[in-house]
Amino acid sequence: MGFFYLKSRLSRLAGRLPALRTKRGRRSLFAQRAKLDNLFQPHVDTVEDRYPELFSALAQWLGGGSETAVLSFGCATGEEVFTLRRYLPDARLRGLDINRWNVAECRRRRRRRGDQRMSFAVAGTAGAELPGSYDAVLAMAVFRHGSLGGGQHPAHCDHLISFEAFERTVGGLVKALRPGGYLLIEHANFRFTDTVYAGDFEVVSSRTRLDLQLKSTPLYGRDNQLLPVATEVDVAFRKRL
Repeated sequence: MGFFYLKSRLSRLAGRLPALRTKRGRRSLFAQRAKLDNLFQPHVDTVEDRYPELFSALAQWLGGGSETAVLSFGCATGEEVFTLRRYLPDARLRGLDINRWNVAECRRRRRRRGDQRMSFAVAGTAGAELPGSYDAVLAMAVFRHGSLGGGQHPAHCDHLISFEAFERTVGGLVKALRPGGYLLIEHANFRFTDTVYAGDFEVVSSRTRLDLQLKSTPLYGRDNQLLPVATEVDVAFRKRL
């Protein structure tokens, strides 16, 4: 019995070794093992300037003055926030992430750059943010679970994430957004237009989904059931005045 137990433990450890070799892999494993409350995407998978067209459009919509405030929800290790600084050089930028190791890395990067108009906090919701305090809120590749993508998509998703949690969390983002502000949600397993908040917004931008996106980010409805493949999805919304 002891031999087979040890063999099983070693086998599981070997399976995790590739992830343990990198900081990003270790942070992803922490998120999965810690069972963080309100976690959607456990994998830390982000790059610089991932959405240049949307970021450029956002800079035009906002104008980029010093009074502009932008929230990056699920900011991971900060690539999105530091990219936004290039598009919005004078804005106040804030990043929230549920993974404390990610936020620690963000804060180290901010200190090295000496950017006093940038801040980060550990949070799985925007509940602690002041109502109406942001001109734009971004949730990019946050409301999704990597295990739902690739190959055969599960017929339902609520064993990993649920529409109920998505809608509840989006409600906090909506509350933090001022009237006339912009909400950007990209690469999500759910559609903002299916939420109870959609009626308070107008769609300002839609994107065609590429083959890779169709495979990696399936869409699920309010009942957590898989939806038919959609080749276009709304991604940017303006809160009505």
